[in-house]
Amino acid sequence: MPNTRRMLVLRAVVEDYIRSREPVGSGSLTRNHQLGVSSATVRNDMAALESEGYLVQPHTSAGRIPTQKGYRYFVDRLATIVPLSAAQRRGINAFLSGSVNLEDTLQHAARLLAQITGQIAVVASPSLASSNLRRAELIGLSRGTVLMVVITDTGRVVQRTLHGPLQEDPNALADLSDQINRQCQDLPLDRAADRCRMLADSLTEGRDKSMLRLVATIFDEMATREQTSGLYMAGTSQLTHSQAVSLGDLGSLLDALEEQVVLMRLMRAQSELSRESNGVSVAIGTETRTPELAHASVVTSGYGHARSRQTDGSEADEPVAFVGSIGPTHMDYPATMSAVRAVASYLTGFLAGGGEP
Repeated sequence: MPNTRRMLVLRAVVEDYIRSREPVGSGSLTRNHQLGVSSATVRNDMAALESEGYLVQPHTSAGRIPTQKGYRYFVDRLATIVPLSAAQRRGINAFLSGSVNLEDTLQHAARLLAQITGQIAVVASPSLASSNLRRAELIGLSRGTVLMVVITDTGRVVQRTLHGPLQEDPNALADLSDQINRQCQDLPLDRAADRCRMLADSLTEGRDKSMLRLVATIFDEMATREQTSGLYMAGTSQLTHSQAVSLGDLGSLLDALEEQVVLMRLMRAQSELSRESNGVSVAIGTETRTPELAHASVVTSGYGHARSRQTDGSEADEPVAFVGSIGPTHMDYPATMSAVRAVASYLTGFLAGGGEP
């Protein structure tokens, strides 16, 4: 662990390398930073940091660049994440407030984050498994066919068609819809299924009983089968043309983006960790446990709030989805972390307002 002065030297090296992408020498550090010591002392500190694994010298006569360990130390010692300015926050609100629905908002959020960071932005839509019921409607279509429309608190709208000897009277379907909503509104979908089964068990045999059992089955399906989310990505083209990543690393990064299941698993896990780290989690290089991201960093934040049932029967507050930025290990960490957190905060507010602009 570096001493206080070495920590300042390391921070200065990381900041200068992020800005210039050129190896940093002791002379430039003493010129550009008020370290209060001579160039020779800084050179000794840099040699010590190299021996401790925080810096590396790519060429004998060149300066030094941070290692993964150096970036990790830098990120962990960021006392606070500098918030975006009021003008930047107003810009985010203005850009995203023009969206017409949840999907449009998430697409806009990905494009905006990519523009701010110059990196690849990934925004996941909330899965139905992490959503609560806002409203359900049963609408008769034809004899033996009923359309079930489910609206969740995360703005998702899902339609399912039910077939069989079902209730057909429009007034009876409206009454049954109202009963379901009175009993199940704001419940997670698995608990809404349980409540519908209880309602069905309280009735004598009939079409309402059959309908409630079918509705419970649909809620169960939505809660257990759709564990994945849709992904909205932006920024691949601009990162390709920015020359911020070598061609070899870019190819590996693009391969990682193709493996969406792996990417989602990584970023979902990181978003859960973000609750304990100023709302943002950073995985650097091999910390991603994804070979294609060995020379990249992933900055992630969860957004939205959902009550989740734990294995011990208790409930915990968890994010419903995530927003993240993927770029080179020499990314501007403070700026990227601020942008990711700001976009996540907007999306959380959007969902709290019912998923409506």
